[in-house]
Amino acid sequence: MTMLNIPRYPPATERYRTRVGSFLVWLGRLVDRLVAAAIARHERQAERVALLQLSDRELKDIGIYRGEIEHGLEAAAKTRAQLQRFDRY
Repeated sequence: MTMLNIPRYPPATERYRTRVGSFLVWLGRLVDRLVAAAIARHERQAERVALLQLSDRELKDIGIYRGEIEHGLEAAAKTRAQLQRFDRY
């Protein structure tokens, strides 16, 4: 009966492929996060412009004042970011 020599570790080429694959996955996720951040920033700017174009009467109808626009968008962005973090898990 002969003994089989089963290596404990994969060959170096397979380890290299695994590292490159892991790096590419990490890089893809980084690019996705950067694109998502750019889109979110663009949406916030568009919302800000739309709210600033409303009259004081229209803003009062939706329950905010002109001075609250910047703070409200910032708070909404933080809330949205937190919800997106929880959605990933």
